[in-house]
Amino acid sequence: MRDGKRHKTLENGDEVILYTEVNGNQNQISVPDWFKKTQPYEQGQVKHFMIAVLEAINGDKETQHESASFVQAEALRQIRTGADFLDLNVDEVSYKIDIQKEAIRWLVNAVQEVSTVPLSIDSSNSEIIAAGLSQIDSSLGKTLINSVALERLDTFDLVEKYDTKTIITAAGESQMPTNDIERVENVLRLMEEAERREIKEEDIFVDLLVFPISVDGSFGLDYLNAIKILRKEKGTAIKITGGLSNVSFGLPMRKIINETFIKLSLEAGADSGIIDPLQTDVIKASSINIDLEPHSFARDMLLGEDDFCMNYIKAYNQGQLVVN
Repeated sequence: MRDGKRHKTLENGDEVILYTEVNGNQNQISVPDWFKKTQPYEQGQVKHFMIAVLEAINGDKETQHESASFVQAEALRQIRTGADFLDLNVDEVSYKIDIQKEAIRWLVNAVQEVSTVPLSIDSSNSEIIAAGLSQIDSSLGKTLINSVALERLDTFDLVEKYDTKTIITAAGESQMPTNDIERVENVLRLMEEAERREIKEEDIFVDLLVFPISVDGSFGLDYLNAIKILRKEKGTAIKITGGLSNVSFGLPMRKIINETFIKLSLEAGADSGIIDPLQTDVIKASSINIDLEPHSFARDMLLGEDDFCMNYIKAYNQGQLVVN
């Protein structure tokens, strides 16, 4: 946000994004004039990575160096807090495929210069994934593709060509799943295709899709029940993940909701999450007592026992969501 701690307006009116370099020095990158004409800026947002990546691929060597310094510092922050993969996605950098492909190529090279963990190439477009994979340094370990879906089975070709791990998603061929059963059915169809291609089960992560609880009170249980069904169907070999922080979108005190949902997901049988480890401490989340306030309010909401999230919102308004 423009009023956030990472954004600063200098005395001369210039706006900058603050960050700490790899060597520990404090530095900044400028918010360029072109970004100030965008809708996100007008809505009070400063898209740090969008700025860094677009400035890099359009700027001179000095600008590229400054952008790389910012991106690398952010990547190392993620690694220090326990990330096992670094997920790279440039889909929102531009709507033009050529720019997206150039962006992912630059981003892969910039991040893997400093990374000690494998990268995850993330896009809804197989062409962009392929562009990113073409730049991979395999010495970091097997890359992860995010993701393969029924609507784009050709992404399995990239898994085979580059010998990667992959996330398979529970999305249908033309629409999102509406319940836990549809999630599992879609995943099992993808698992059959993976088996036909002799892709090892150990190289597959399953994303059972987490949707915001603020939209529908059943979305938390749909995900949790899908974990249990799939685990019963496939045993312990399959690895289950998901964008766990999606569940709290649109609600206050998201950290409490995210911690509670991580705990519930682990208890249901999930192995991992697609999360920001800087925002959510997984170790802490795994040890919280969700039967005690304030997490009990989030628990009830996530388990479909709080219609329209009203009790949770009331607790927020009354100051009951303060963590001791």
